[in-house]
Amino acid sequence: MTKSKKHTLLFEQDYDFDMIGICTHHNDYRLAWGINELLNIQLTKADEDYIVVNKKGVRMSSHSLYEFKDEDYLTEYYLVKNKSQGKLLIPEKPGIDFFLFLFENHLIDPDEITQKLRAISSVLGTFLFNPEEIQSTENIVFN
Repeated sequence: MTKSKKHTLLFEQDYDFDMIGICTHHNDYRLAWGINELLNIQLTKADEDYIVVNKKGVRMSSHSLYEFKDEDYLTEYYLVKNKSQGKLLIPEKPGIDFFLFLFENHLIDPDEITQKLRAISSVLGTFLFNPEEIQSTENIVFN
């Protein structure tokens, strides 16, 4: 008998989004309103929450979700609450209250937005994260 060879397929995850963490003492709709005023966008509450499922497809948690698709800049904004019912969207960042994701962003400087968000009175702090450095971001998918 000949020995069969075992091949392993490795691929590198490509993150097509910017990730901004926001600390605030206000709730989701108040934060969304502040972001809308500051950035002149129209984040609106999604019909359904953001659902986190495990590898077996079992629902783990649901998180408040606001979204906006900017036709001019071809960028999609998603504001997601990190903490919901004792579960975290991004467990590596338990001190963050919300995450603002910018998908397909090729024109807007995420550092500039991070700085601008600090002007909202209810925002205590903002942080720009590299999604490649946070393992759980591989599960972030928006359709």
